Amino acid sequence: MLRMKMLALAALPAALLTAPAVIAQAPSALDQVSQHLKAVDTMTANFSQTDRRGQVLGGKLTLKRPGKVRFQYQKGVPMLIVADGKRLNMIDYEVKRVESWPVGNSPLSVLLDAGKDLSRYAKIVPSDDPRVVMVEARDAKRPEYGRITLVFARIDSAPAGLSLQGWSVIDAQNNRTTVKLANQRFNVAVADSAFRWTDPRRRGPRA
Repeated sequence: MLRMKMLALAALPAALLTAPAVIAQAPSALDQVSQHLKAVDTMTANFSQTDRRGQVLGGKLTLKRPGKVRFQYQKGVPMLIVADGKRLNMIDYEVKRVESWPVGNSPLSVLLDAGKDLSRYAKIVPSDDPRVVMVEARDAKRPEYGRITLVFARIDSAPAGLSLQGWSVIDAQNNRTTVKLANQRFNVAVADSAFRWTDPRRRGPRA
């Protein structure tokens, strides 16, 4: 249940997800996305996550490349998602359960590893809004990892002229999770301690 709710972790603004695709992006759009990812070392934002049942949860996102991210859910939600540079951990403090796997096995790896060659596993998704760039990424050899569609807004003042607005993840069971971002801040100071977590199965923090 925990993995189904959280692994999907993904999505764009709902209007963008359902909008008809009629205008193709310029051929250089994928390169621009790659430049943006390489230009952003850290990011913080508020997030709103919607799962396949329509349940909405909010919280704070903290990202630091390579390989680190933290989804701190709103008060009262006993869940945490955190990647420490090597493994992505999904923690349910209510039932004291932890699921963990390599960061590279998650759709979120496209966000956490700016060194990946996007041309090998990602493509631009046509959009009806020229101010929006949408990128779908998947590993054709590992369909069980699911696929992620990132949504960027063209904003001149943002790194490489793009600002991440959110994403949509569809897992191997065809379940969709949507995440929308707000109040994005790029390249701010983020300590490595932000990606430590307390293991509910034993006492003490995890680095």
